[in-house]
Amino acid sequence: MSIPRRRRAGRRRAVAAAAAVAVAVMTAGALAPPAASAASRPDTVQQGLTALVHDDGLPATLASVQDHEGRTRTYTAGVGDLATGSKVPRDGQVRIGSNTKTFTAVVVLQLVGEGKVDLDAKVDTYLPGIVRGEGIDGRNITVRELLQHTAGLPDYESLVDEDIRQHRYLEPRDLLDIAFRQKAVFAPGKGWAYSSTNYVVAGLIAQKVTGRPLAEEVDRRIVQRIGLRHTYFPAAGDMTIREAHPKGYQKDSADAPLRDYTEIDPSAGWAAGQMISTTSDLNRFFSALLAGELLPAAQLAQMRTTVPVGDSGAGYGLGIMSRPLSCGGVYWGHGGDIPGYETRGGATDDGRAANIAVTSIPDDYAVTKHLEKVVDTALCR
Repeated sequence: MSIPRRRRAGRRRAVAAAAAVAVAVMTAGALAPPAASAASRPDTVQQGLTALVHDDGLPATLASVQDHEGRTRTYTAGVGDLATGSKVPRDGQVRIGSNTKTFTAVVVLQLVGEGKVDLDAKVDTYLPGIVRGEGIDGRNITVRELLQHTAGLPDYESLVDEDIRQHRYLEPRDLLDIAFRQKAVFAPGKGWAYSSTNYVVAGLIAQKVTGRPLAEEVDRRIVQRIGLRHTYFPAAGDMTIREAHPKGYQKDSADAPLRDYTEIDPSAGWAAGQMISTTSDLNRFFSALLAGELLPAAQLAQMRTTVPVGDSGAGYGLGIMSRPLSCGGVYWGHGGDIPGYETRGGATDDGRAANIAVTSIPDDYAVTKHLEKVVDTALCR
């Protein structure tokens, strides 16, 4: 679920044998034809996806790319099921991990626009007494700091192993109990550190203010509003993926074979990482968000006010990231990791969009950088 990615034991390198199987059935196609001038040139996006399978050992890749005129092209590479060799379903559903954070942030910012939440109010205004621990006090942390990862709250993710992720249901308060076994990373507002704990708290605030489950609010306020036909927040206990999808894989140890992680209990992600979508729906979501279809101008401007993410050139706003493009300017998105799947992508202010998913979280961050380079290629061509 983490973006930027941490190196953890659960993030395993895909084996070369999987790549050899996967590359045998690479496919590509379009929902809309590419411009005639590009027809005779090698498709650099397809080449990049093929390399992720052939060279980097990922079982499968899926992508959706939209140009500034709204023309969309979808891609696949590899195999959707290593056991059967079946094709990757075009625009298949995947677990989108921390892209969920942007959905949660939109709900909170809509509540800000409605006058029901104040970004600069303290967490205890809405959840009195809940955020407590060593150096942790909800009376000193603002809603804005939660959304921008400047609250100093410790991340619970490293304490939730993959066996728990695959089999156990966790309530949001369970996640906070796990997180607050650790001390604060820094005093509120005194640094930046990515933590899914921030978004569990933000999701609880949204539920407290609306009096409704977060999943319902995400569906009503975002999914239905902009017509995301293949996006949903899995219900408690739902370990499946509803529609056509490639299987997701992980390795339990460096020498172990890839294991099917498609069916897991995603409750360890909740407001920080539980959702399921497609790459084309993610393009629609981020494009609609930047176009002002989901937030008033004032709240969208606050969302896009960023702090630096180290020396990466990226900036983190309120549930959204800006990343520089090699062709100039930036794109806005998030990305996400959850056992079995990794996604990267976003949209630009002039209407371009690209999202790419792979079906195993690479253990080597260099592979994720290759994935991000393909996003850049798709947005800059």
